[in-house]
Amino acid sequence: MGRFARLAFTPAVKALQEQNGSRAAYARMERAGDAPDVLSPDEAEFLSQRDSFYMASMVANGWPYIQHRGGPPGFVRVLDPHTIGFADYRGNKQYISTGNVSENDRVALIFVDYPNRARLKVLAHASVITRETDPATMERLEVPGYGAKVERGFVLRVEGFDWNCPQHITPRFTEAEVDVAMRPMVSELHTLRSENRSLREELGRLKRSTV
Repeated sequence: MGRFARLAFTPAVKALQEQNGSRAAYARMERAGDAPDVLSPDEAEFLSQRDSFYMASMVANGWPYIQHRGGPPGFVRVLDPHTIGFADYRGNKQYISTGNVSENDRVALIFVDYPNRARLKVLAHASVITRETDPATMERLEVPGYGAKVERGFVLRVEGFDWNCPQHITPRFTEAEVDVAMRPMVSELHTLRSENRSLREELGRLKRSTV
């Protein structure tokens, strides 16, 4: 969190931390924050499992803009310990994030694992690539078998990141996660139904044999 704290903790933020009793703890985190934060295997594993995230960019008129990005699990790629990227799939053709990044490359991202109540915040410099400008990286970003049309790629040079506490994250589950969790129960239900059917048939035979 060292670099993240240096970038996010402005004088106004620090004043509020001091006022609310958290400044001393956060001050210690800032001391090693001169170099960009390095993504460890823990961050890489976390990112490799995500199927969506939110990215904020800055409109030239000063308004922040937040956009949801989604794809198959693993569509966010860790290219090296300082760089992540993702394929940009065709959407509603507004191109707000792409336009914003062309004028101001600073972005903020938040990745959430709802079932495990974990979230990772990332500050980065973004650049946009295409098959013409960087075919090798585009090939790394594409997800084989995913049917959406790739228009471009985003490459994000990470400056800082921070793991948030799990407070106030409501657990939510995707259809695939629910399916995995329900499989043992569904299997047991099928077994019980089969056993029940066999018992009914046996009971019917016994009734007929006593007539």
